[in-house]
Amino acid sequence: MNEKVIILDFGSQYTQLIARRIREHAVYCEIIPYQDTIPISEDLKGIILSGSPFSVRDANALHIALEEIVGVVPILGICYGAQLIVNNFGGVVSKSEKREYGKAMINWNLTSDPLTTGISPSSQVWMSHADTISVLPDGFEV
Repeated sequence: MNEKVIILDFGSQYTQLIARRIREHAVYCEIIPYQDTIPISEDLKGIILSGSPFSVRDANALHIALEEIVGVVPILGICYGAQLIVNNFGGVVSKSEKREYGKAMINWNLTSDPLTTGISPSSQVWMSHADTISVLPDGFEV
């Protein structure tokens, strides 16, 4: 394996599943606690910020120094990870009107993104959170 992906674990119940799926594509995947130093190397192809049972809106929210990794390698934020990125760059994460838990459908219109190659533009996903991204930071797009 010549490629590596690191998952920063914020406590998601799905971190091991995400790692397994990455490994099934013959990519080395390492899970490290969110507060650990990220080992940057030539073979590092991306960093995934996992979900979490916490909210970025909490006074004791889990944070990392995103400025140290943004622009170094691609970053994918999942659930809490996406909300952390949005919150860090000036967007707004709001409390949802109701907590989402269970099956949901995701729909997107990305036509040539390597991240979504081979995935149906309408896919079943699993939701488990009480926050929502209500305003994207400047320069971000849906």
